[in-house]
Amino acid sequence: MASLHVLMALILCGITLDQSQVKAKFSKSMYINWGTQHCSISPNGEDVQLVLDQISGSGVQSKRAFLFGSIEMLIKLVPGNSAGTVTAYYLSSTGSKHDEIDFEFLGNVSGQPYIIHTNIYTQGVGSREQQFYPWFDPTDAYHNYTIHWNPTEVVWYVDGLPIRVFRNYESKGIAYPNEQGMRVYSSLWNADNWATRGGLVKIDWNSAPFRAGLSNFRPRACKWNGPVSITQCAATSPANWWTAPTYSQLSFAKLGQMKWVRDNYMIYDYCNDTKRFNGQMPLECSKPQY
Repeated sequence: MASLHVLMALILCGITLDQSQVKAKFSKSMYINWGTQHCSISPNGEDVQLVLDQISGSGVQSKRAFLFGSIEMLIKLVPGNSAGTVTAYYLSSTGSKHDEIDFEFLGNVSGQPYIIHTNIYTQGVGSREQQFYPWFDPTDAYHNYTIHWNPTEVVWYVDGLPIRVFRNYESKGIAYPNEQGMRVYSSLWNADNWATRGGLVKIDWNSAPFRAGLSNFRPRACKWNGPVSITQCAATSPANWWTAPTYSQLSFAKLGQMKWVRDNYMIYDYCNDTKRFNGQMPLECSKPQY
């Protein structure tokens, strides 16, 4: 156990994503798209409170769509008995062939851990879930959740630690999200038909209203201006910092951080679920992702 704590200290010392850089006003970058009476933006425009009760949940979305870059948000999850609730934070395009990159935080009864649920859709096809327990209490403070997305790979980060990678294997016939601009969404909603123990544990409405906090949204990303952006946002240039070689693959230090998370806190990987896919595993499961 002592060696685990030492390793964690070394890992945290290697974090390079700086939370202090996450600065943007929700009032300028996002708007309330659902549950207007259950969602509020602070007077300074920098914070959002999402509320869920028996009447409605609530949500926000970005005013612009993006193609490649880094999307960061500080989130404080619903405390206490959050069973049946889901706080979602994701990128998505629209239509039946949409692309989507997800963080979803599945609530639980008091004393039991949240589940960090990740997924990715390409051209309307998802079913690529990976799940993790957090190594901290996500309800006692704001934590940084980042989606880094470029022409080479998608990386999910939690407080600067990479937890998952999805690489571009389009040349091998595996779809990759590189031709559709995606907006940023966050919401708090009733998902008690599946969120906690597969839907066995329902929301306790006596604990309502449920509240989640968002802060310091920052999209450091290429603005989507239609099909012309497919080429423009992928072009290698100083302005497109996400195309620099350093972002084409995780560094040795970052790989070590991710291994620590996955070895100790990963609880589900679709690529290991042979029963679910009847042995016909998704093609990317046979490819190295990092």
